[in-house]
Amino acid sequence: MFDFMNIMNKVKEAQAKIKETQARLVHLTATGESGAGMVKVVVNGHRKVVSIEMDESLINPIDKEMLSDLTVAAINKAMEAIEFKIKDEMKAATDGMLPNIPGMDLGNMF
Repeated sequence: MFDFMNIMNKVKEAQAKIKETQARLVHLTATGESGAGMVKVVVNGHRKVVSIEMDESLINPIDKEMLSDLTVAAINKAMEAIEFKIKDEMKAATDGMLPNIPGMDLGNMF
């Protein structure tokens, strides 16, 4: 039988840890590169682009489409990388705190 009060206390504790971890995510960063490193994009744990670096050879008005494509690719790679880091941080913050309820995969809620 479930100890309802214990579960509720663990949920409250997990919520506090999640809130604390979310505040730290702004300092978590991931980098995405494209064009063999010619375009680099850094995003933070709040899924905001922090910086974009471009090789000077790409800054050519004739090749705007390639620059755009490489920038989009680098942003997408950075966003994918930060998602993994965010999940790892949240999992570490709540590890062992949330109950293991059969049929509910709480590990994928972040």
